[in-house]
Order: sequence, then structure tokens, then C-alpha cells
Amino acid sequence: MTRRTGGLRFQPSGGARSAPLQVGRKQVLSIERLAHDGRGIAFVDGRTWFVSGALAGERVEARVLGARNRIVDAHAERILAAGPLRRAAPCAHAGRCGGCTLQALPHAEQLALKQRTLAEQLARFAGLAPEEWAPPLVGPEFGYRRRARIAVRWDATSGRLEVGFRAAASQAIVAIDDCPVLVRPLQPILRALPALLHGLARPRALGHVELFHGNTSAILVRHTAPLADADLQRLRVFCREHAAQLWLQGRDEPRADAPEAPLGYRLEPWGLELHYRPGDFVQVNAVVNEAMIVQALEWLAPRPEERVLDLFSGLGNFALPLAQRSREVVAVEGVAPMVERGRENATRNGLNNLHFWQADLSKPLAGASWAAAGFAAVLCDPPRDGALEAVRQVGSLGAGRVLYVSCNPATLARDAAELAGQGYRLRRAGILDMFPQTAHVEAMALFEREPAAG
Repeated sequence: MTRRTGGLRFQPSGGARSAPLQVGRKQVLSIERLAHDGRGIAFVDGRTWFVSGALAGERVEARVLGARNRIVDAHAERILAAGPLRRAAPCAHAGRCGGCTLQALPHAEQLALKQRTLAEQLARFAGLAPEEWAPPLVGPEFGYRRRARIAVRWDATSGRLEVGFRAAASQAIVAIDDCPVLVRPLQPILRALPALLHGLARPRALGHVELFHGNTSAILVRHTAPLADADLQRLRVFCREHAAQLWLQGRDEPRADAPEAPLGYRLEPWGLELHYRPGDFVQVNAVVNEAMIVQALEWLAPRPEERVLDLFSGLGNFALPLAQRSREVVAVEGVAPMVERGRENATRNGLNNLHFWQADLSKPLAGASWAAAGFAAVLCDPPRDGALEAVRQVGSLGAGRVLYVSCNPATLARDAAELAGQGYRLRRAGILDMFPQTAHVEAMALFEREPAAG
């Protein structure tokens, strides 16, 4: 397997200590390149500046947000000389809303940044490069997001309810009347939502609002105090007008206003339907999610006689399609309600060879009854913290193939080094463009190990 070295260059810190930088100070900077998180990097007076809103090759006036040692966080207040890659941001709220930080960068360049990030992290933390790079999995550049949280806050000073998304580098709320990355069915709901919430009799009772779209649209209203009867009726009318389910959440778990109406999404290529509840983890990009499952099945290549392990299985997004191709699938998840819904999804889809278990995957798996018989292949889809404890043990499970789906290239690289130490080759890797217009990097990596001789 190819081994490489690399990483970010930081300005050397020799010489006398510089005077501390005050928050709010402005500085003219020349941006050399982009960091992994999409911020521009500049070097001045022995300090490394990370500048949001700036692109490589640009000259900007930046405002200091914070400084520690010789690292400065800043935001581009003015673009004095635009770089060759800058495009007009497609969203009117770009630069104020904190959600989509790469809108000024063409999509092809966004993909290139994410590809570089993955390659550099694998080289830096694991000294690895895959034997084969897969092309990026992509979907629509806009209109892809099927879930969004809307910030809601009562401003006692103005006596007004603020509704929108969090601002960039701030806790302020930016009023939003349109969001191009939302799926089309949620866009009219978002446009009409502020007027509805402003008209409620008890707006101070609101916490936040979440929008969902799957087999139908749904609106979750988080409230910190009981809703007035009139307000509840207004919410019901609004949901009927927008063909959406109403979900409510006080101190307890979310509950549907009409419990008989399930909320779910379909995986059409496999004829599967998965039910979920607001608060459950669901991939927000349906198009890339399906492409990701197709690629996972192709790379892992489960066979009808094999036993497969799915770690961090959630609702069964991977486990259900895997069960259609394998003798048995064991799905392990740490969150008890997700385990229960996974079991319900398996039963609902008639998959008797799929078994869900709850386990703390940050702890050793030794002694777990479901692991005793071993596995031919393992699929791992952990949260940002990665799966170090789990991957430390996959070799002992007898798995010849490990498919790792990651939402954090740094922890993927760390865990890849552990797998390499067990004799696994990094056979293939590639990015998944789950969040266009952001610097968030999802990736998939396939590890293979030759069977023991004799």
C-alpha cells in the first residue's frame, strides 16, 4: 500500500513574541490557500490566519474573531481583490447565514477541496493512500437537504420573535425567507413559517422548529411551555395546508399529533421503507444516500452464504439492503430507541435474517454473544468521534473486508492506521458529497486482508 507524508504548513514562530490581537481588529491579508474547513489561510507577522469567507488568491480585509498563541480566527469583511475561482453566491443570505460557507466556490472546486482533505488526512495521520481512488459520489448541488433546524428566539428587548438560521461566527439569528439547499417540498413551508410563528399568541413558549421530508413532509415544534389551544389549532391548520405532519416536543420525546401517520423514507432500489421519528439520525441527502448504499454493496460485495456485521447501524439504512444479500446480518447500535426502530423496520420489511443489538461501541466487544461466531465482512458508519475501539477488534472477528463510512476524515485516518496495523490494505477510498456548499467531508474506504495461510 502506498505511504505518503504531508500536512498543512504553519508559519514558523521564531523571533520576539507579538503583541496580542484584539477582537474586532481589522487586517489586510493575502490568502494563500484553503484550509480543510474551507477557510482561507494567510500568514502575517509569524501568525497563521484562518479567514472565513475568503478564497485562495484573494486580498481581503478581515476582522479578528479570536486569537490563541499564533493562530488567528477571522472573517472577511471586504473582498479587496477577488480570486480567480470566486463566483456570485447563489443564495441571497450567503455571508450572513452560517449554513453554507462554500457557496462562492464552484462545485467542482468544492469537490477538489474535499478530495484533498481526505488524501491529506490519510497521509498525515496514517501515512496511507488507497490503491485506488474512486470518483466522488455526487447529487444535486442545490435542493438536496431533507432536514433542517430553524432557530427560534424571543427577543425581550424588541418584543419580537426571531426566526431563521444561525449567523456565521455568531449566535445571532438571520431571518431567512428562502433556502436553496432545502428539498423543494420544504421550501414553501420555510417561506410561510415565520408569519405563522409571529402570529402565535404565546411565541415565548417556542424552542426551535425542525422540518423533515421523506414519504411526507413533517414539522416538529419544540416548546418550553405548554402551547395555547389556539396556537395548537393554528399549527394544525398550517400543517394541513402544507400536507405536513405535525410533531410536538416538550420535556419528553417527540410525539406525532396524529400517531397513526408514520414518518419514513423509501430506499426504492431495494423496495424498502424505513420509519423514523424526529430526533433520529437520518442522512439528509436522499440522492447521495442511495448512491452511497449502492457503492457500499458493490465494494463490500456480501455473498449469500456470509455473515455480516453492521456497526453503528442506526435505523438500518445499510443493514436492511445488506440483509437482502447475506445469510445473516447483525446490526449493532448504541442508542436504544434506534435499536427498537431498527427491529421494527426489519420486521416491517420481512427480513428475518437481520438482528439488531444494543451495545456501547466505545467499549471492548469481547464476550458479546452476537460476535462469537465471527463475520466475513464488517460495515462501520460511526459518528464524528470515529470507531477506534471497534476497529481494534475487527481482525479478531475474522473479517476479511471492512467498509468504513466516515463523516470525519481525521478519525477515519486514525482508524485506518489501526486497521493497517492489523494487516488490512486500504484498497479503495473516495468522497461522498453529502453536503454541497459546505466543507463537510463524508468518505468511504474499503479495507481488505488476505486470509491466513493454512
